[in-house]
Amino acid sequence: MNPPLTRRDAVVDTLHGVVVADPYRWLEDGADPEVQQWVAEQNRLTRSALDAAPGRVFWHERLVALMGLAVVQTVEVRGDRLILLERQAGEQQARLVVRSRKDPSEEPVVLVDPSAGTEDGAAAIDWYCASPDGALVAHGVSEGGTENSVLRIVHTADASPLAEEIPNCRACSVAWEPDRTGFFYTRYPEGDEYHRTVHRHTIGTRSADDPVIWADHVNIAMWPTVELSPDGRYLLVSAMVSWSRNDLHLLDRNTGEWRDLIVGVEAISDFSFTGEQTLIGMTTLDAPRGRIVSIDLVGNSSWKTVVPERDLVVGSPVPGGDGFYVKVELMGVDSIEHRTLDGRLRSEITGVGVSSVVQISVDRDTGSAVAILTGFDSPAALYALGSDDQAVRIHPISSHDSIPNLAVSQVEYPSLDGTMIGLFLIHRSGLTPDQTTPTILNGYGGFAISETPMWSPMIAAWCEAGGVYAIAGLRGGFEHGEKWHQAGKRANKQKVFDDFHAAADWLVDVGRTSRDRLAIAGGSNGGLLVGAALTQRPDLCRAVWCAVPLLDMVRFPQFLI
Repeated sequence: MNPPLTRRDAVVDTLHGVVVADPYRWLEDGADPEVQQWVAEQNRLTRSALDAAPGRVFWHERLVALMGLAVVQTVEVRGDRLILLERQAGEQQARLVVRSRKDPSEEPVVLVDPSAGTEDGAAAIDWYCASPDGALVAHGVSEGGTENSVLRIVHTADASPLAEEIPNCRACSVAWEPDRTGFFYTRYPEGDEYHRTVHRHTIGTRSADDPVIWADHVNIAMWPTVELSPDGRYLLVSAMVSWSRNDLHLLDRNTGEWRDLIVGVEAISDFSFTGEQTLIGMTTLDAPRGRIVSIDLVGNSSWKTVVPERDLVVGSPVPGGDGFYVKVELMGVDSIEHRTLDGRLRSEITGVGVSSVVQISVDRDTGSAVAILTGFDSPAALYALGSDDQAVRIHPISSHDSIPNLAVSQVEYPSLDGTMIGLFLIHRSGLTPDQTTPTILNGYGGFAISETPMWSPMIAAWCEAGGVYAIAGLRGGFEHGEKWHQAGKRANKQKVFDDFHAAADWLVDVGRTSRDRLAIAGGSNGGLLVGAALTQRPDLCRAVWCAVPLLDMVRFPQFLI
């Protein structure tokens, strides 16, 4: 089957004095019948090639099996209960359940199973938030992958729903009143993908009448989240302005006065209440890798450093009981520390291995703590963080015998300017890579996102079959903190591409693969990365997988959100 002919139009722009031809601009209109016909022909061509691939049946069956393994997505601890978003083995969607913290293997109470009663299984739980006592859970359900959630509420005792239904609550942030009579939450105006605002809802009232509490938009894409002090007096609004800045606003509900804790500063600061008048959090202010500070809300709200900046990248502390847990990262590999509220180290949690800490959850009153951990060789599972300084897997208990036995290592290589870049290498245990080894190199390098060990059925299947998967921690990410992010941002973007090119060159130079056995892969911002590699270094490798790329930075603002 021959590829369809693609019309070229005489469309030309002059950008900053440079003449740029754009002959395929007509393909931007997805509703045009000619475009739809072109896409259908391309899809038929692609389908005919993929269906004829000799290993397709094998790969399909293996990927489906690995994708169907049980995973834990999110957890909240409330006393002796665990409120979980988990996907059972073989299921299409995750369900919201309550399990016993002391024995998670006991049969759970299923609160919400979004795929039950649907033909296509395309309804999904996007987020949830339990009340402080765990009696009620607000959650968002969306249809068909839209993520435009409808907020609903369910009792944890018997899974009975309340009458509340609040639309336009995509990725909602909820802060419950201590007596659970209502909550603060975020939502979008009808028909608007921007202008996310904070409202207050009283259970049993019309959501259309919910008052706006905060709508101080510096830009239309601002992303506020909310948290309430244990006694309900203070409301903290954290408003994300950009990838490297968020502003913190505090409302004293007794006086009605707002205070700005940090505004207009290029820094990320993430705080939680440790008591009725105290905050603890992480900030990159004067600390690109992050430091932990406390704020006493009585008086002048001065900041006190309790854990100074170190060589590790510091996550946001999760307080509970008389201390807090915090994730720390070294070149993309996570570990967990347990500290007192004044910053003294109590213990370093062992048993984590080469993994990522997806989430830490701590009961506010008792200090009981759990974490969700994952790695290249393990789907996300739930671990108890006990007093013996061990992370002990508690759910699901199954060891997943069908998971390949993989070897994971991390090395460093020099980029073009000599900067050392971290590189994860994953392959089947016992394999010694050489010039004949098929290898996929992946990277991202943007938006202060670290490349960390994460479960991937595709990586597991590829490595099981004898391939190597390599992931580079490029500048533009957060592997070494905010300076690492800035080093690959905007005018420094070429350094990200250079880092990636150097990774491919290093793999070949040290004999771990060869040009003809090397492919590069990336999606979204990573699609831009491999697209640049294809353009700048066509000699780099044999194949390029460029997924949902952001390639046209000039016309990018014309499309989607």
